[in-house]
Amino acid sequence: MSFGLTNAPSAFMDMMNQVFKDFLDKFVVVFIDDVLVYSRSAEEHEQHLRLVLSELRNHKLFAKLSKCEFWLPQVSFLGHVVNKDGISVDPEKIAAVMDWSRPNTPKEIRSFLGLAGYYRRFVEGFSSLAAPLTKLTQKNVAFVWSEKCEEAFQELKRRLCTAPVLTLPTEGVNYDVYVDASHIGLGCVLMQDGKVIAYGSRQLKTHEKNYPTHDLEFAAVIYALKLWRHLLYGAQCKIFTDHKSLKYVFTQKELNLRQ
Repeated sequence: MSFGLTNAPSAFMDMMNQVFKDFLDKFVVVFIDDVLVYSRSAEEHEQHLRLVLSELRNHKLFAKLSKCEFWLPQVSFLGHVVNKDGISVDPEKIAAVMDWSRPNTPKEIRSFLGLAGYYRRFVEGFSSLAAPLTKLTQKNVAFVWSEKCEEAFQELKRRLCTAPVLTLPTEGVNYDVYVDASHIGLGCVLMQDGKVIAYGSRQLKTHEKNYPTHDLEFAAVIYALKLWRHLLYGAQCKIFTDHKSLKYVFTQKELNLRQ
């Protein structure tokens, strides 16, 4: 193996992807040695399990029975709890957020935002909420824990601990994408049949802070389409924005480089 054991996890992950390449994103999810098999019904699940186990045996790979769980109505996987109702945050992981003491250095802020950011899809406007904390991690910025920082810190903890259950996307059903922009960041929501699939947000880059309003709103549309392109590609979707002038983009004679 090139580079010795350093490259072992990525090499093993690549092998597992090759083994289950025909099943990935159909009824199998793989992360290194964690294999999740999901189905719509018990009969379908039995068939899927046979296919997965047969594929492992064909490649001379074996699963340890004591580490396997079968026929679960609910499963914890990669920090998320998945069941028939949708996907939610893992309470055990969120407990660490609740017990997190106030950061005293930029490094501690990055650690907190790293854990909290893993669940950003559950928090509407995550980037805007985290903006006061993110600012303290920038170079040449004095570390002063203000009242705004404390409010942002506590609000993020509260939002994560009361995060909603997000619905799972259904193939063949149209998507609704709601976008918005401010002078702090971009935000978007992906929905199906009035149910939230995911939230998305990011802070503005330095040069984007000089954009006019219509370009910021257009940037929010582009951000949402890129963020969820793996779901929206080939599917029908409606985009909702509160900036009416965007509808003239398709009929405008001259566009700037950002459009």
